[in-house]
Amino acid sequence: MAGVGGVPKDPSRRARRNKDTIPQTVLRWERAEAPELPEFRIERDGQLVEFVWPERTREWWAMWISSPQADHFGASDWQFLLDTALIHARLWRGDLSAAGELRLRVAAFGATPADRARLRMVFAEADGADQGRGSSGGPSARERYGNLRMMPGGKSDQGKST
Repeated sequence: MAGVGGVPKDPSRRARRNKDTIPQTVLRWERAEAPELPEFRIERDGQLVEFVWPERTREWWAMWISSPQADHFGASDWQFLLDTALIHARLWRGDLSAAGELRLRVAAFGATPADRARLRMVFAEADGADQGRGSSGGPSARERYGNLRMMPGGKSDQGKST
């Protein structure tokens, strides 16, 4: 409630100001287009053989290209994600030791709801899609209870002289 409590301390006298000790570097933003998964050769048993991307990794790559996050990826992001695709391919070829590194890398891009919450990402359509009605689509609390008023003699009126 407004007006309750003491006068706030002058900001210049506060002991804790939560200022960054290191200044922020502002970079020029440059969106980059997603690269295709490359064709290349790997050495196997002393011979060079064509690397074949697992179908699951191709699907995973297409998912990232069409994700909302992709609108905010620069060239270095796509290169990091391309390296991550190799780890994804290792996992889907049966190398379960790749799972931990894959989880850490995709978390940096907001792969799960928890990752997006930690990165403070929200979907723009979600803000206006329900017109403030919440996820149920029903009337908001303000619409349901906005006309309610306290009755005389209610708990807040007890003990007051009339």
